Amino acid sequence: MITSIQGTLTAATPLHAIVELNGFGYEVNVPVTTAERLPQLGASVKLHTLVIYREDAQTLYGFTTVSERDFFRLMIENVTGVGPKGALGIMSRLSLASLEGAIRSGDIATLAKTQGIGKKIAERLVVELKAKVGGGNNIDFSGVPSTASDAPPGANAHRDAVSALGALGYKAADADQAVRRAALALGPSATTETLIKRALSG
Repeated sequence: MITSIQGTLTAATPLHAIVELNGFGYEVNVPVTTAERLPQLGASVKLHTLVIYREDAQTLYGFTTVSERDFFRLMIENVTGVGPKGALGIMSRLSLASLEGAIRSGDIATLAKTQGIGKKIAERLVVELKAKVGGGNNIDFSGVPSTASDAPPGANAHRDAVSALGALGYKAADADQAVRRAALALGPSATTETLIKRALSG
């Protein structure tokens, strides 16, 4: 199984990346939240991957961190009605920190607003994954929690900043997107306060 790929980023869109390695160009399906963090074209990139084998195709999915890759696999293997395309859509709409928070708190309304995910699937996400999603961004996957180093940097600050914007009236997805943009601009050491200020400044 291909668990990661590292090479030169030769093309990128919000949902795809082409990584060239040893003369081969690998098309990797990525969520928007990963595409946002890709380097410039021509730079080296490493993605943690999962290959989905079908009778008529072999599709490669890639993520910035091991935790995100494992969460994707957790959804498609445990949640009835969620396939790779749906799981990619869910992870494109919300960051891993916000997804885990919504599942732990049973926030079906936020999950149901994801394109292609209705109330029934949102309920399944909560019911079938709540016990598998631990605190601190560590996912209980195959009995081996992801290590702290696998968690996206500043996950707690991100979660807290999204919650603060929600309290100010932002929709969950809009708050998450604003904080993701702020985190990209400020870097992994950004605090909750600086993330909020940057997100509010547009």
